[in-house]
Amino acid sequence: MGSGSSILGADGEWGVTSLGDMPESCVAAVLLYLDPPEICQVARLNRAFRGAASADCVWAGKLPVNYRYLLAFAAAADDEGGDGGHGNGKRSSPSSKKDIFARLCRPTPFDFGNKEFWIDKNKGGICLSISSKAMVITGIDDRRYWSQLATEESRFHHIAYLQQIWWLEVDGELDFCFPAGSYSIFFRLHLGRPYRRMGRRICGTEQVHGWEAKPTRFQLSTSDEQHATSEYYLEQEGSWILYHVGDFVVLNSDELMKLKFSMLQIDCTHTKGGLCVDSVLIYPKGYRHEKANIVHM
Repeated sequence: MGSGSSILGADGEWGVTSLGDMPESCVAAVLLYLDPPEICQVARLNRAFRGAASADCVWAGKLPVNYRYLLAFAAAADDEGGDGGHGNGKRSSPSSKKDIFARLCRPTPFDFGNKEFWIDKNKGGICLSISSKAMVITGIDDRRYWSQLATEESRFHHIAYLQQIWWLEVDGELDFCFPAGSYSIFFRLHLGRPYRRMGRRICGTEQVHGWEAKPTRFQLSTSDEQHATSEYYLEQEGSWILYHVGDFVVLNSDELMKLKFSMLQIDCTHTKGGLCVDSVLIYPKGYRHEKANIVHM
């Protein structure tokens, strides 16, 4: 199918039209049905598509319903420095819906850089990540049990590594205004200690033990009395795994939701060790990360 066609003009002579002759309003009506990456691709076709691809009416439907709250949250984090006061100072606010979408797609760190939120560039759903440093971990300050490792395999550039312990308990919480919808929460864990030697990734598994004796329990509760529990035997070594804790539903986009989540293996008849705890992730339900290994009940 070509990009131009012939029509008979008023003077009886044939002329040629192209996609560039389409009114921007018509182009914008078509772009409403495309995902953000597709809109950016077709914007390269010509001036009409480029203009329509920047229209507020196109991008308004791609933004979360509570985008104003998210934008204010991001602006406050930018001003204060989400990493605990090391930001770049005040920045100009995005003026168009397209600019707002682009800003919210960029991860916003908060809580001294130990938490981040962003929106998915494909569907506009809200995503969050909570670092192990933002959680309460039993024995974390005792170097006989835990150590902090610097790594590029975490978006926070550090992980908590369990050498050996009898009682494993990891607790965290989050207060946030989620857009209405359904969400899933995961713990991101790794059996074995990853490191690099001469440019190659290596996983040390000599301290991995105790996880086959009893399952590890994961729990979730919300401020509106939603609860979820799941249990898994931690078995796969050498890969980052997302263990599905459970799902929750948000009905009111303007209401603050309080989440509490935990990971427990408190059978003291045996020790366990060799586990990396990176973060907790929250995604829209059904979201599939291309590079993630996900385990469900």
